[in-house]
Amino acid sequence: MTFDLVIRHGTIVDGLGTPPFVGDVAIHDGVIAAIGTVEQTGTREIDATGLLVTPGFVDLHTHYDGQAIWSDRLTPSSAHGVTTAIVGNCGVGFAPCRPADHDVLVDVMAGVEDIPGVVMVDGLPWNWETFPEFLDTLDSGRRDIDIAALLPHSPLRVYVMGQRGIDREPATPEDLSQMRKLAAEAVQVGALGFASSRFTLHKTISGKPIPSYDADQAEIEAIARGVRDAGGGLIQFVPDLVAGDYEPVLQTVFDVATDVGLPVTFTLAIGNAGEPYYLDALTMVEKTNANGGDITAQIFPRPIGLVLGLSLSGNPFVLYPSYQEIAHLPLAERVAEMRKPEVRQRILADTPGSGHPLMFAAQLWDWMFPLGEPPNYEPNPADSIGARARARGVSPLEEAYDRVLDDGGEAMLLVTLANFRDGSLDTVAELLRRDDVVLGLGDGGAHYGMICDASFPTYLLTHWVRDRAHGRMPVVDAIRELTSVPARVAGLADRGRISVGYKADLNVIDADAMRLHRPVVVNDLPAGGRRLDQTADGYVATIVSGQVIAENGVPTEARPGRLVRGRQSAPVA
Repeated sequence: MTFDLVIRHGTIVDGLGTPPFVGDVAIHDGVIAAIGTVEQTGTREIDATGLLVTPGFVDLHTHYDGQAIWSDRLTPSSAHGVTTAIVGNCGVGFAPCRPADHDVLVDVMAGVEDIPGVVMVDGLPWNWETFPEFLDTLDSGRRDIDIAALLPHSPLRVYVMGQRGIDREPATPEDLSQMRKLAAEAVQVGALGFASSRFTLHKTISGKPIPSYDADQAEIEAIARGVRDAGGGLIQFVPDLVAGDYEPVLQTVFDVATDVGLPVTFTLAIGNAGEPYYLDALTMVEKTNANGGDITAQIFPRPIGLVLGLSLSGNPFVLYPSYQEIAHLPLAERVAEMRKPEVRQRILADTPGSGHPLMFAAQLWDWMFPLGEPPNYEPNPADSIGARARARGVSPLEEAYDRVLDDGGEAMLLVTLANFRDGSLDTVAELLRRDDVVLGLGDGGAHYGMICDASFPTYLLTHWVRDRAHGRMPVVDAIRELTSVPARVAGLADRGRISVGYKADLNVIDADAMRLHRPVVVNDLPAGGRRLDQTADGYVATIVSGQVIAENGVPTEARPGRLVRGRQSAPVA
């Protein structure tokens, strides 16, 4: 027979932790048909001599709920080897939703995920009301990579309770019964489970807590039992990371999940200083798993933070009235104004007003660093804005002012909000070795003007596998953490490994040439909306269902990505 595609002589890293070996991979009808020495030819062949051949990456935490509708490419993720992305995280999304509540969900997504409201108004057809209808809309589209969806808690609450849900009133027994029924319906038509959040900083654009914020144990349990009624699925949860006290709410979710029999994956962040609350969370995980639970903590392999700049949603002066007077000007004109001594003096003497809750981070001087090319996500603390200011004998505000004007105003600053404990990623290195900690939190499709973290697979393979002076990961471990491990957590047992019969989602990678570039601003959202994008070198080919979707960083015309409906079983040998 002739195969559709044969990748020859590559170093195969199968996603299971098996030692790498040189061989061929043959693909037929979208699945892996043969591995080893393949004598038959392929309609197309790729010479992978000296290159890595890996499974496609699975990203557990994205927000492409909207982008998967208005775009046929899920970048940045698909530019970094991701072939399956999970949406609906943090309990926010666009369904279920009655027409009268469109503005409510836009308000939530604009506030929580930094997606401009006009983008959602212009980019979404809103041709659904129920969650099954929303999945049908996703299913009708064609895109570069696969997506799968969680049922988001906040839209469900508003759909069932109306204004009472928006106002975060307690759910009645009738409300709980309806939520359970709709959760079961969502899983029956393809949801992987449900997602919720109690994170303080998850607020609407109008400054209110999201609808799910005060949900009690009875409500979480009702939804979980609905998921169980339909056969089971995953609970994704964001605790209150700012409070640092994981135990009360997180233990509630763990207890419910263990009682109902569902797995949980939750957001874990490491404070840069102070009490190590993350250790308390991990102790809870250990105890729950020892008692029959299935809990994993999601961790991000570089600092959790913000990207600031004059072209982005935030900068150190964005809340200053004197800066706001010129903020509407085109970048070049704004830079020219800011370089005038009198404007500089006026802004530096000003005080900030109120604004987005994340903007409190815009002046964390000792955790703020210039982000250059290539970007350094584990910078030397001596390079912080605070340290640079002290070395120059100026105020941090002055140093930040000068730095945002670099590169004609295109300069970017990285604020390391978490995971940069004591000025390094050493604690992250320790946690990445744990079986109950998994990779995630890239947030692709969200935070368009202040975060660009969907590139984390490339960062893992460059910084953690190849470049870091100490604490490096073996490549087999890194690939396993990007493939079979998240596939298992999501319940997608048909992918994440190079084995005969499994889905033919693959990457061909030049590990030596791999390089991560600094984020750039592009205006390709609906209504001309702005977002951060990030590219990389080293991806020779990315393959989804046997079709090459990108070669050497250049996308092809192939759009094989589909909606994955529900948990998937492993193929029969």
